[in-house]
Amino acid sequence: MLSPQHLATFSAIVSAGSISKAATRLGCGKSVVSRQLAKLEADLGARLIQRTTRRLTLTEVGEAVLLEAQQIDRSLANVEQISGQFQQEVRGRLRVACPRPLGQRYLVPLLTAFTQQHPLVEITLVVEDRLTDLVAEQIDVAIRVAHMEDSTLVARKLAPNPRVLVAAPAYLARAGTPRTPADLAQHNCLLYISGTTVRDEWTFRKGTATTLIRATGNIRMNDGMALAASACAGAGITVLDRLLVEPELASGVLVELLPDYRLAAGPPVCAVYPARKWLPLKTKTFVAFLQERLFN
Repeated sequence: MLSPQHLATFSAIVSAGSISKAATRLGCGKSVVSRQLAKLEADLGARLIQRTTRRLTLTEVGEAVLLEAQQIDRSLANVEQISGQFQQEVRGRLRVACPRPLGQRYLVPLLTAFTQQHPLVEITLVVEDRLTDLVAEQIDVAIRVAHMEDSTLVARKLAPNPRVLVAAPAYLARAGTPRTPADLAQHNCLLYISGTTVRDEWTFRKGTATTLIRATGNIRMNDGMALAASACAGAGITVLDRLLVEPELASGVLVELLPDYRLAAGPPVCAVYPARKWLPLKTKTFVAFLQERLFN
């Protein structure tokens, strides 16, 4: 296969008018330039330049090859210019993946602000509750609620993830308000399931004391937003990530219970992207935007 470098060297020789001047322009030794020209001629099976002590003259084949070599020069220059543009201004296609609750509640409203600040960016948002393969699916940035263990990815923390015990006022009016974790034994608890595993062990901390209770109830779901909707409907008491129900807590649709007790926090919310030596400016800027604006 022909070497683009050898073609570029050939073009430089013709432009400079001699091998020695081309070597000076290219910042390498004259012998290196001569070898590259000789290798190109050998690969083509044709002489490109007639060399005398005074001048270089292109052969007929050389003239034809020069036209193509100059196109390569222009293409390389264009590539350098394109790369410079993408590193100097925020532009290009940005694919973002996010879990459905966080995407709908928090990320979607911010995308308008980001694209207004950076109109040369075109965003595609993939809203899914599964872990996307960032490389295979060409995802630039993913929002994940997880402890990161994949060394091929870079994670930037966006927010902590405290959990809260909540219920609707209608449920509390009907069943009463628990005052201690032990009181939950008398209440219908809405439980999260993962596969066949029921997350029914709730740990509460107050000062140095820890209380573990086994929650029971008649509703189990594998989706946090579904549990939140069930709690809003007055079905019972549940433990959720505060981020999922912050609007409902602020409006009074849900009430935080046992505020003097702390629940174990969930995994942090992170912006995740593939580890790269040359991270595109669009990705750097978007992650910085999320760190500044998301959940703040």
